[in-house]
Amino acid sequence: MSRRGAAARLGLMAVPVAFFAVFFAWPVAAIVKRGLDTDGSWQLGRITDVLGQPDIRHVLWFTTWQALVSTALTLLIALPGAYVFARFDFPGKQILRAVVTVPFVLPTVVVGTAFLALVGRGGLLDEWWSVRLDTTVWAILLAHVFFNYAVVVRTVGGLWAQLDPRQEEAARMLGASRLTAWRKVTLPALGPAVAAAALMVFLFTFTSFGVVQILGGPTFSTLEVEIYRQTSEIFDLSTAAVLTIIQFVAVGAVLALHAWTVRRRESALRLVDASVTARRPRGAGEWALLAGVLAVVAVLLVLPLAVLVQRSLGAPDFGYYRALTHSDGGVFLVAPIEAIGNSLEYALAATAIAVLIGGLAAAALTRRDAGRWVRGFDALLMLPLGVSAVTVGFGFLISLDEPPLDLRQSWILVPLAQALVGVPFVVRTMLPVLRAVDHRLREAAAVLGASPWRVWREVDLPMVRRALLIAAGFAFAVSLGEFGATVFIARPDNPTLPVAVARLLGRAGDLNYGQAMALSTILMIVCAVALLVLERLRTDRTGEF
Repeated sequence: MSRRGAAARLGLMAVPVAFFAVFFAWPVAAIVKRGLDTDGSWQLGRITDVLGQPDIRHVLWFTTWQALVSTALTLLIALPGAYVFARFDFPGKQILRAVVTVPFVLPTVVVGTAFLALVGRGGLLDEWWSVRLDTTVWAILLAHVFFNYAVVVRTVGGLWAQLDPRQEEAARMLGASRLTAWRKVTLPALGPAVAAAALMVFLFTFTSFGVVQILGGPTFSTLEVEIYRQTSEIFDLSTAAVLTIIQFVAVGAVLALHAWTVRRRESALRLVDASVTARRPRGAGEWALLAGVLAVVAVLLVLPLAVLVQRSLGAPDFGYYRALTHSDGGVFLVAPIEAIGNSLEYALAATAIAVLIGGLAAAALTRRDAGRWVRGFDALLMLPLGVSAVTVGFGFLISLDEPPLDLRQSWILVPLAQALVGVPFVVRTMLPVLRAVDHRLREAAAVLGASPWRVWREVDLPMVRRALLIAAGFAFAVSLGEFGATVFIARPDNPTLPVAVARLLGRAGDLNYGQAMALSTILMIVCAVALLVLERLRTDRTGEF
């Protein structure tokens, strides 16, 4: 590796490293120190004490196996959808793509409430067939698929749409069956994107909070739920700190394994414009596949959203919506409707931060001659998805309270917390595409005298523009729906939509519940409109229809 290339990479990595050191590592370390450092002495014996508790071991076991099953089930159900959105052209595709992404932006407490209305006491399944799934693991698994379906469709489908279909067609002309050609040609090319999607789904389900808390009842508890319980209900910071360390170590091991396996399978790919790969379905089999995917989307994704809308219209004359324009003088210092503007402003700022930090990190990680410490940084970028949002939120309040970083009263604190979760999505969405670009193109440009910035602008950017827009959409959606950390740092006079929904759900009364459903519906509409605008921008840039 040349000195010039090493210096360029270090320059790209400087900003992401500083960002994560100040706004992630420092707050988490502050919480751990507060819980385990007593009078200047570290109580490391608490780790073995906590691990020795049978109920904690049960929580660890359930957290792990439900995350594995949720990830496998999500891939099984969503990969056909990724293929359909990548390869097929059909009416309403852009709208449906936005609808598929909407569940991902919803706060997990709303997802849990929607599925409770479907499978719980008095829900649709109970009314139609006298079947209840609440307080069972099946409700949790289905809600996780609902929440993470878009992760697979967007991450895998984004790369799949740019794979040259003629490579698979050439294999079939040589006598390979459709399945063999897909398994030998397409699947290896999709490997990094599938692994990235699986990693994100696993981390989200491993740290599942709202879904498990609402649907699991007292029977099921994940590490995230237990950390919240120990922190907010029992006020046992030492146990919460130990559980945070356990979660950190487990996620770190998963990320290290992911980085090692993906690097071994990387290869340069032949990428084409997505507009030349999408076509109308051909034959009964492809039409059946399209119909099957649409049916899954309708039952698994649209039906729970429809329940939310139906519940929001339960009062006559849009009573729940009209009530949002008035402040109750209690939990809210302002009218709940003002949370819409707050969420949009925060999400736009968080998206800009996430795209900047994630884009620089992805560019730094692209070079194939990166050392082990650079690949380790690749794994570290994913840690915010696997560390308790409760820990991060509390850490912000504890660590960012003194000059020169006394940000507790600053509006930027919320976008910074939201961007922490958005950055991994930007990196994981852009990295497979960046690494698929033939490195010889970059080398040729460098030989001709192009600077690293010009190489990026002239070689990489035209090929990854689509992935960059997809990444921005993910970051915006994640920022809109982030709840775990935001609930601790959002000011009462500037609540976000998820925080407002959670506070309304936590108060008794039909009016509060109806207002929560109304705000959830507004959140869905805002997300859908934003994603449709993004789809239009992406279509205008790439020529896709």
